[in-house]
Amino acid sequence: MPELPEVETMRRGVLPIVGSRIDAVIRPPCERKPILMTPRIDAFDRRLRGKHIVDVDRRGKRVMLRIEDAQTIVIEPRMTGLVLLADPPTLEHLRLRITLTGPAGDQLLFWDRRGLGTVRLLTPKQVETLVDAKLGVDALSITAEQLKAKLGKSQRAIKVALLDQAVVAGVGNLYAAELLFIAGIDPRTRCDRLTVAQWQRIESAMRHVLEEAIRYEGSTLGDGTYRNALNGEGGYQAHHQVYARAGDPCPRCYDGVIRRIVQAQRSTFFCPVCQQKRGLHRLVVPLVD
Repeated sequence: MPELPEVETMRRGVLPIVGSRIDAVIRPPCERKPILMTPRIDAFDRRLRGKHIVDVDRRGKRVMLRIEDAQTIVIEPRMTGLVLLADPPTLEHLRLRITLTGPAGDQLLFWDRRGLGTVRLLTPKQVETLVDAKLGVDALSITAEQLKAKLGKSQRAIKVALLDQAVVAGVGNLYAAELLFIAGIDPRTRCDRLTVAQWQRIESAMRHVLEEAIRYEGSTLGDGTYRNALNGEGGYQAHHQVYARAGDPCPRCYDGVIRRIVQAQRSTFFCPVCQQKRGLHRLVVPLVD
């Protein structure tokens, strides 16, 4: 599932379309499960035809295309969605084509193999109520104090709590496991038992992992689904410390073996030796900003 680094990579990849004029919005014929798109394609096209794209933002795991009349196209890739400028991986899963006149090419595409993604054209008020009101602080800007204030009294396991998009927007299963390894914190630890120093390590590790993943343009996993805007692979999967590495020696302490458990129906990977509930392992070095 695309998380913050993958969606931010999509956003940066399509930035060249800023300034382009929208000529048409087309929903290609598709025999697969239809995606949720609002309004209907005829109204979508009518409201955007002839308008210019003035910016491309990101909110959590959503790409936000800002239009000159203050409307916003909100694209949520979910499990397998891609926002592309180049030709898609397959034509049979192409869900939306926006034809453009501008310096960056003649089209913007939304492709989704499983059909779980959504595309919505929203007014400013709708963005406020349907997007902003449902999401927490962005994972790249949230502070340790905000994390503690929002989660410090929760009895949920910290790994599960970090997936709550209403608290922190953008972190998903993969990067939650990675950042907790960097922070040296057992993913099963209850939020209400974390110390101030541990919240600080979580915040620092979150920023470190997400920014590094963005530099490598996200993670393309074994199924090869995730691609950047030019249909190329991400590179951060080569730098995963624990995710999908069950049975491997811990890359930090070498004494532990990466373990897989299930939390809230999602796989969690961690080192039981250097991610301890009882305290900070001697090999965990606090990150320096």
